[in-house]
Amino acid sequence: MNALKNKVQLIGNLGNDPEIINLESGKMLAKFSIATNESYKNANGEKVTDTQWHNIVAWGKTAQIVEKFVSKGKEVAIEGKLTTRSWQDKDGIKRYITEVVCHELLMLGK
Repeated sequence: MNALKNKVQLIGNLGNDPEIINLESGKMLAKFSIATNESYKNANGEKVTDTQWHNIVAWGKTAQIVEKFVSKGKEVAIEGKLTTRSWQDKDGIKRYITEVVCHELLMLGK
């Protein structure tokens, strides 16, 4: 059951090409966002689509796969865990971001 405590699975489309970062340590990082869509009918019977954006980070071999095969608009399935980190911006204000650290990636569609 421990593996189920922090597990995220998403299927969505990339909003932009991934940002690839090669760190001085030799590690590779890929950052990208995906949109997930959920549709429902409102009280008037009209179809409404709710789009949520998710920040994704991938390291190492997964980042290499992202760099070679993933681009804007592509549909992907990802599995990973939620993380939250904070930093201070240039004005000294503490900022927070929640990201999904991707452990597995599956390319879908064409």
